[in-house]
Amino acid sequence: MVVAQRERIAVAALALAAACGGKTAENAPTVPVSVSPAVRIDAPALVAANGVVEPVQTVAVEAQVGGTLTEVSFQEGEEVSEGQVLFRIDPRPFESALRQSEAALARDRAQAQNAQREAERYKALVAKDYVTQSQAEQAQAQAASLVATLQADSAAVENARVNLGYTSIRAPIRGRTGSLLVRRGNLVKPNGGALVVINELQPILVRFPVTARDFLALRRRVAMGPVPVRVTASDSTVLPEQGSLTFLDNAVDSLTGTVTAKARFNNSSRALWPGEYVRVSVQLDVRSGAIAVPTTAVMNGQEGTYVYVVDSEKNAHVRTVTPGQAVGDLTVIERGVQPGEQVVVDGQSRLMPGAKVDAKQQTTPVAQRAAGSGVDE
Repeated sequence: MVVAQRERIAVAALALAAACGGKTAENAPTVPVSVSPAVRIDAPALVAANGVVEPVQTVAVEAQVGGTLTEVSFQEGEEVSEGQVLFRIDPRPFESALRQSEAALARDRAQAQNAQREAERYKALVAKDYVTQSQAEQAQAQAASLVATLQADSAAVENARVNLGYTSIRAPIRGRTGSLLVRRGNLVKPNGGALVVINELQPILVRFPVTARDFLALRRRVAMGPVPVRVTASDSTVLPEQGSLTFLDNAVDSLTGTVTAKARFNNSSRALWPGEYVRVSVQLDVRSGAIAVPTTAVMNGQEGTYVYVVDSEKNAHVRTVTPGQAVGDLTVIERGVQPGEQVVVDGQSRLMPGAKVDAKQQTTPVAQRAAGSGVDE
């Protein structure tokens, strides 16, 4: 009898607890949150890698003749054009050498002309037996020898003129100069080291590795036409200019298992600088109709990745999702959310599963801010 009474008391207690619990749920305050709809977008299929910026051309300007450096015609870090005079070497020794070569040429020209006339006279005299055939042949050989000497003199004059031209050191390419490595007044000589280094900045290259997994897809994409490439700077600034893939190496690096690739950018804004590390995104394809939600809606928990979905009765429910790539401020959802469903983008920390919410739509949907995402609300 005592046992039966205890059972009746326990049943009554459970009923009271259930009644109190139901009343508490009904009276629970609503949680203010911000929501945004899941949308369909055109999501680009990307290959991401870390790259380094390098100039298309780098030239170490050196002296080709020896002498005293008498003039530096530019400032360090200055932009120079192709053919612009950068340095001048004392030209006087080379001017003297040129005049000496020209004098030797004039002398030997006169001697060659005289020897030619002598050879012609001997040729006429040998027919009349006034001179021997041997003497005529000797005169002809002398004339031919002086003609060869004349050719050597002409080459010496040209060489002296070239050396004189080398006293004015010109920029071989258009680009930006680096630090001045040799100052005015120093003695320079051929193969004596660089005087300055010039880097071409427009256009410019970005070199990056491609994994073996992505290489086959990238090679197929190259066969279809130009491959667009974008870069993000180390400060997370996305370069507005789009480049294109221009090079894939012809071998896989056996140590890293990657293939070296290069992308070319016009670099009109000078945002890219040689030696800078950047994040590279290569667009292989565009996936139409992918479902995406604002990235702020995607949460990570012990059970995996999830979002809060608000139903028509303003109740928040946990929904496990499979996230894909990020596209701007959006994250593609491979599985777990349907287009049009409202997901919580702000206020998740105050939510419990099944909680009532006061949902406010974002005034500026994150989806609309995803550049080039092709959002379809």
